[in-house]
Amino acid sequence: MPVVRTLCRMSSNTKINDDPRERAKRLYWQGYKVVEVVEIFKGEGLEIPAATIHSWKNRDDWDGAAPISRVDNALDAELVRLIGKIDKTDRDLKVINQLMNAKEKAARIRKFEAGGSEKHLNEKVRNKGRKTNTEKNYLDINQLDRLEECFKDNLFDYQRVAINNIKKHRITDFLKARQIGWTYLIGRFGGLDCATTGDPQNFLSASKRQSHIFKGYIVDMVKEACDVELQGSDQIQFGHNDGVMNFLSTNKNTAQGYHGHSYFDEYFHIPGFKAFKRNASGMAMHKQWRQCYFSTPSTTSSEAYPFWTGEHFNEGRPKKDHINLDVSHAALKNGRLCEDGRFRQIITIEDAIAGGNDLYDIETLKLEYNPRDFNNLLMCEFLDDTLSEFSLKQMQACMVDSWEVWDDYQPLLIKPYAGDVWIGFDPSRYRDDSSVVVIAPPLKPGGKFRILEKFSWTNMDFETQAAHIYELTKKYNVAYIGIDRSGIGAGVFELVQKFYPATTGINYSLETKNKMVLKAKNVIYKKRLEFDAGWSDLSLSFMSISRDTTGSGKITYKATRNENTGHADLAWAVMHALLNEPLDATSESGGSTSKMETF
Repeated sequence: MPVVRTLCRMSSNTKINDDPRERAKRLYWQGYKVVEVVEIFKGEGLEIPAATIHSWKNRDDWDGAAPISRVDNALDAELVRLIGKIDKTDRDLKVINQLMNAKEKAARIRKFEAGGSEKHLNEKVRNKGRKTNTEKNYLDINQLDRLEECFKDNLFDYQRVAINNIKKHRITDFLKARQIGWTYLIGRFGGLDCATTGDPQNFLSASKRQSHIFKGYIVDMVKEACDVELQGSDQIQFGHNDGVMNFLSTNKNTAQGYHGHSYFDEYFHIPGFKAFKRNASGMAMHKQWRQCYFSTPSTTSSEAYPFWTGEHFNEGRPKKDHINLDVSHAALKNGRLCEDGRFRQIITIEDAIAGGNDLYDIETLKLEYNPRDFNNLLMCEFLDDTLSEFSLKQMQACMVDSWEVWDDYQPLLIKPYAGDVWIGFDPSRYRDDSSVVVIAPPLKPGGKFRILEKFSWTNMDFETQAAHIYELTKKYNVAYIGIDRSGIGAGVFELVQKFYPATTGINYSLETKNKMVLKAKNVIYKKRLEFDAGWSDLSLSFMSISRDTTGSGKITYKATRNENTGHADLAWAVMHALLNEPLDATSESGGSTSKMETF
């Protein structure tokens, strides 16, 4: 019972010190019976008799509450939870914005139900006859001043230097470490530039989902500085100067027809970079528009690698006009205008720290990542994927713009997907973190697997990790869970079994590991795997797996992981889910829920 109570406590998404009467009401409206509410409270150390809860239910007329009141109450609870989080993710900020919009709509519905007019429901009627300075996305001169101050006050020294170079040079190219605030920087800079000059801005990422991260940073900055909620989805237009910001994917077919300053995010990870570059660079062909490329490194086999090294410039030119660029960190640490007219700079995590970023403990990071991964992710060194079992080209073939092509998946809904899903879980071998993926299996035999969500959980004990998996079983129709039960994973496996008895435990062996890798290779080779093009970390996870031999000469597979790293955890989590389909997938593959034997 203590385990079940722990899981129930996690499922309520509320803190223990919430008002019990309000909590009981919310749980009741969520579908819990009074006896179940009593058990949830017991799991939190609260002994509240069923008679008391029945009394609250009758006195407050829980059953008679209007549906909109129930929705409003749930919105309030979720907003309080998210706003109270210390380290908010981009998704948290996006959800907060959506919840606030939903609160506004709920308020209008209540006014309408209380005898209001059509304007409370119809935005067109509500806005009819408004003056220009009250139009959406309008900022006055004082608000623009505050916006500029907000932008400048939130920069590290190395970011200020970068912005000066972006303003100075028409084409800039930054090779940068992961998580040094570059998307944040470029998004806010482009947003400020559009608001103050009216120049059009184009933000391009590998997928629409990824490009909206720019949008989230811009919306938050304007809200913080000006108390204005910017309106717009894939395009935002300011009301005071008609400046337009477009948030685009790097699909060459959708990144055409626009002009203006253009920012190309994570371009080393873009599938079909050459074709994309040929089409999309035309957006900033006019001399007044800037082009800004920035990315973490991928591999030397990337189509974008010659673009970075200058070899692309040499193509089709006489040998006497060729350039031989030095693109080492020593040459580009402080940035340099190169012979091909592009300003290049390399910014490692050490450079970021020297430039004022105090958010890292570099010695801890050196322990958490092995040298190969540390150098790639944080020191801007390219990988050589020739020895990898999964090449960059193979992984890029799996990348799709999920918001554009997955019509049946709505990530912002409470129930985002109606079909069955499979869950794969992989714990770190030596740390307290883990990776989880949610995969939609093929809808027909031989169809595609789609990775809907991925999670990397850190600093969580096995009880909390199991509780999060429990939440996923409420969010999705889970038909299979595959968990590595070796070592640390054993605790999670035992807890998950209590609420999902059919959980498959995977004990690692040479045969099991080989079977998982062969299955994944088969699925990827046949182009049966899809995931969002913005998830470069998932590609790198697969690419870190290579072939090896045991002491007896047998073939096995290893990742660039040791006692201090688990960078391939995402790939293994995917393989734990794929293992549910037989190696020679036939008619069973069409969303089959049949379990393979537990190894």
